[in-house]
Amino acid sequence: MLHEKSHSHAREHAFSFLNGRAREGLAVFSRRSMLKASLAGLAGLTLPGLLQARGEAVKSGKPVRGNKSVILLWMAGGPSHIDTWDLKPDMPSEIRGPFSAIPTKLPGVRICEYLPKCAAMLDKFTLIRSVDCRESNHQPNMVMQTANLEAEPRTNPKGDQYPAIASIVAKLRGANHPGLPPYVALNVKDKTHFAWGGYLGKAYDPFVGDNVSKIFQLPRGLTMERLQTRKTLSQQMDRLRSDLDLSGSMVAMDRFSQQAFDIVAGQRAQNAFDLSKEPVKLVERYGNHDWSRQALLARRLVEAGVSFVTIDLSNHSSSGTWDTHGDNIPPYGGIWSGLRPLLPVFDHLITTLVGDLKERGLLDDTLVVAMGEFGRTPKIGTQGSTDGRDHWPVVMSMVMAGGGFRHGQVIGATERDGGAIKERPITPGDIAATIYHHMGVPLDATYLDHQGRPRYIVNEGSPIREMV
Repeated sequence: MLHEKSHSHAREHAFSFLNGRAREGLAVFSRRSMLKASLAGLAGLTLPGLLQARGEAVKSGKPVRGNKSVILLWMAGGPSHIDTWDLKPDMPSEIRGPFSAIPTKLPGVRICEYLPKCAAMLDKFTLIRSVDCRESNHQPNMVMQTANLEAEPRTNPKGDQYPAIASIVAKLRGANHPGLPPYVALNVKDKTHFAWGGYLGKAYDPFVGDNVSKIFQLPRGLTMERLQTRKTLSQQMDRLRSDLDLSGSMVAMDRFSQQAFDIVAGQRAQNAFDLSKEPVKLVERYGNHDWSRQALLARRLVEAGVSFVTIDLSNHSSSGTWDTHGDNIPPYGGIWSGLRPLLPVFDHLITTLVGDLKERGLLDDTLVVAMGEFGRTPKIGTQGSTDGRDHWPVVMSMVMAGGGFRHGQVIGATERDGGAIKERPITPGDIAATIYHHMGVPLDATYLDHQGRPRYIVNEGSPIREMV
């Protein structure tokens, strides 16, 4: 008699139904339970979807080529554009804020005094001062990471179903090496700081790098050597396949089980996450701050074969460290006490990362993007504070580097007080299209929603012409 399988557990863990930690019968550690535990550890790698996508690409005669990748520095909370990239030094103090503007490598372009390293190498960046971030919100952060204006769970019940740009890349392109996951999230302070697989399914959720030690941990008594010498592995996998839920978040493993095993038994992924493999001088160059270490880890990951790495540049969960409402609105702080300490850290990590990528010959293949979900109010002292700025989903600034694009330029401009776009609006769709162009993902590609309807991956956007 056939029984319908429950799908409720799939939301917790793609392999949780295997009960990998459960003892079977009277055996303390049976071969079957050890194999199940190993499979449970693979779940976070979203490997089945990756390998299937790669397999289908090869089968269609269009193998994935190159080592293109993206590192997204996600400034969760919404950094103030007026106090970073788009200062207004000629405006009254309640608008211009407490920071001074300094010259940069680009003649006539000035940015915040606390970004001196960025200023010195701004010719390696494209600064965009006219990003249209209307409809964007945070907690959850979705619109800017999905490029879909309807991806706002606070106002749209289905807003969390729109897949991340990174998830689209994971599905349509996969990783650059089958031994690595395609989409990795680092420094995850809160899962709502990221966009996930949504309509694409859990197979295209990010692999959360913070859990790497758990994922590569084998059950007691089981070693890589013992796994590699198991002549009966394929037969055991065959017996387990009959239990897989092919209609839910799981993807069939018949063609990919051996490759999945290779990741567990291999060293590529483990080595990629191991910062001790780096020269001491380079580790010291990045510095001890956790964000900088995450940036170094991101470089290691894309170098090893990951396609998309997102780093949550936050120190707390809440709505994000860059959400500088004011000193009287904890835990955010204001522009002086909240934002000012962040800028030297960010300045160091992004310039060190870009410089390191360039020295290693990786910069043309790696697109570095730094942005948050919106800008902040033109007038300082909102919400009863004297030193903070509120959300401003009208305009924001962002920077890009690498990717083989044209840089050393400023795109767009805001009005005199920084409150609105004056020229050359750049939409979330434009940002997504630029990323897809870099990654070789067709801009007219679609995916199916839960009703089986096709949805385009780009809505009203095109690659930024000044860059491509």
